[in-house]
Amino acid sequence: MTYKATSPEDYINQVPEERQSALSTLRQVIKDNLPKGFEEGIQYNMIGYYVPHSVYPDGYHCDPKTPLPFMSFASQKNSVNLYHSGIYANPELHDWFVKEYPKHCKRKLDMGKSCIRFKKMDEIPFELIGELTRKMTCAEWIDIYESTIKKK
Repeated sequence: MTYKATSPEDYINQVPEERQSALSTLRQVIKDNLPKGFEEGIQYNMIGYYVPHSVYPDGYHCDPKTPLPFMSFASQKNSVNLYHSGIYANPELHDWFVKEYPKHCKRKLDMGKSCIRFKKMDEIPFELIGELTRKMTCAEWIDIYESTIKKK
């Protein structure tokens, strides 16, 4: 499902009513735990958190006009999906998350390379997502990006 939102608030107001509370909570958890340097906005038709050009002028290598993406979330047809580039790029962070997840949620982890899918809104592990959000600073993300992803 694609929403044509102009702000995070606009995005949340467009999703089905039964998901708005979970998305608002998810947004607040991320904002409360997001390290300095990242900004929030709409990126790729999702609520995104990224490194602004004022911090990283090069931008995203796929489109230098776009700020460097870090994490985002979206309401999809059957789930709410959280995308975290650090999980994809940093095996230690990935392994930590996979190990911690069962301590916070009874449901089996549904995860792709950087995508974590939550099918039940009342089972989103907000505390774990807050911890995940705190795990990587803006400078660490730029270093990982430049040393691994940008080289490809």
